Amino acid sequence: MFKDNLVQLRKLLQMTQEDVAEKLGVTRQSVAKWEAGESIPDLDKCKQLANIFGVSLDDLANYEPEDNMGFAVPPKGKHLFGLVTVGDKGQIVIPAKARKLFDISAGDQLVVLGDEGQGIAIVKTENFLALAGMIAKLK
Repeated sequence: MFKDNLVQLRKLLQMTQEDVAEKLGVTRQSVAKWEAGESIPDLDKCKQLANIFGVSLDDLANYEPEDNMGFAVPPKGKHLFGLVTVGDKGQIVIPAKARKLFDISAGDQLVVLGDEGQGIAIVKTENFLALAGMIAKLK
């Protein structure tokens, strides 16, 4: 996991092993060993790597593309929860991981927003109303 994520993220940012080594203050050989799975950097270096790549430390270490439709490690704070199927009446089931992360429970009200070019977004009503209130105060 870690070694594959490291290689993938480095290549995604078009960085060489030397580039990564320079940012961390280690040798290129150290980075090569991490990518080969021969060793693992200490926690401080892992945190630095996560910051360099803009991902969470947990995703750097544990992200499994197979569990996420083959997609690469997402940027920090971004999530791919999987696919949902739209029912006959337009209903969807929000994946459990998303419900837990965003504290969505049965009976909660959600606002559905749409942009013809971007798609649909779902926001908890209280978060939307708080944002709308802040915007109204700016006027």
